[in-house]
Amino acid sequence: MAANFHAFVLAGTGSGCGKTTVTLGLLSLLKKRGLRVQPCKVGPDYLDTGWHTAVCGTASRNLDSFMLPVPTLNALFREQMQQADIAVIEGVMGLYDGYGTDPNYCSTAAMAKQLGCPVILLVDGKAVSTSIAATVMGFQHFDPTLNIAGVIVNRVNSETHYQLLKVAIERYCDVPVLGYVPRMEGVALPERHLGLVTARESVINQQPWQEFAATLEQTVDIDALLAFSQLTNLPAGEWPALPAADAGAGLTLAIADDEAFNFYYPDNITLLARTGLNIVRFSPLHDTCLPDCQMIWLGGGYPELHAAALARNVSMLNQLRAAHQRGVAIYAECGGLMYLGSSLEDSHGDTWLMADIIPGHSKMGKRLTRFGYCEAQAAQQTLLAAAGEVLRGHEFHYSDFTPETPAVMNCRKVRDGKTLQAWSGGWQVGNTFASYLHVHFAQRPQMLNHWLAAARSAL
Repeated sequence: MAANFHAFVLAGTGSGCGKTTVTLGLLSLLKKRGLRVQPCKVGPDYLDTGWHTAVCGTASRNLDSFMLPVPTLNALFREQMQQADIAVIEGVMGLYDGYGTDPNYCSTAAMAKQLGCPVILLVDGKAVSTSIAATVMGFQHFDPTLNIAGVIVNRVNSETHYQLLKVAIERYCDVPVLGYVPRMEGVALPERHLGLVTARESVINQQPWQEFAATLEQTVDIDALLAFSQLTNLPAGEWPALPAADAGAGLTLAIADDEAFNFYYPDNITLLARTGLNIVRFSPLHDTCLPDCQMIWLGGGYPELHAAALARNVSMLNQLRAAHQRGVAIYAECGGLMYLGSSLEDSHGDTWLMADIIPGHSKMGKRLTRFGYCEAQAAQQTLLAAAGEVLRGHEFHYSDFTPETPAVMNCRKVRDGKTLQAWSGGWQVGNTFASYLHVHFAQRPQMLNHWLAAARSAL
């Protein structure tokens, strides 16, 4: 099929090696060449994909093999490639870092093999010469079945330094070095407690990225990169059973979308739209009126940074309470849970009144309370799952929620076949469900039928 399709995975030797920055530069450069570029991210990360989208202008997609079965993920990838000339897939952590010690489970390497995409390995050139070849050789030999098609060297001091590194790698590793990335001012991404600042909050200045792209055009062999990234086939995929195309007809879903709430997988919104739903967006921060709707979605984000403004918007809080009382089907994830709670204590120790729909109190901590992949089994009928059904997702939060109502999900974190942690989470009050768990609806699109049925039950 597809001499016209191109894709590659930009992988690193570890976290912090510059994958996101270099990905953004390549996205900008390839877009400048007039290519239709589809950005992707391995794993569940919302922040990197937000920056991809801001630089590229095309919604970045998450490729998550913990939440999505192989046929489903492949089907999503195939669908996105129909509108693209090239996919640029940013890896997660180091190339072989997955969930647990199995390098073929939820790792960048496993994703590259699943999709049949070549790997471009990004290695750090700072304060090293010939030893860089040992690093590359180790990654090559760890899994000889993986197609490491080329190397890019980051943080190179000079052209002379680069030539030394290039000769060493190509001599001892027999893999082409496609170029290097020099140090540049103005292209670092802002960070804070959950990682990067969201692209939504920090309006991106395109000029430094355009300058960065112009530099990469001189230091990276893009023609060779495109030649290596040509795909002979796209991976075989198959969609699971989807809700009926008219399942959401006549219903309106209001999605919270502003500086406080903006963590959504584009695939989730697409799946909802395919049911015939009318989808509108609103801002809990800035709007005083809730749209006329039968469903509400409050996604993740940073409500703790905007707690004072959220608390002051009493009109919106009152409208949310009224919507809840009349049975509007409300779903909240992580930051949305904090907003629906009774109160929120921010990192300064100030406490703010929230919607008080899910009785309980959020408090910001100084370290991660819980993070990573987990499973949640419904103990009773909930907005997304019937009793006994299991949702796969991830948690990543510094806050902790002290509930005043019993949890409805039994959660656990299993790694390398061992249960590391078990806890209760997720709260259902009336037609409202909230939890810390972020989920991808494509893992079981039928969960949307539960949500749609709950919305219709209140009509």
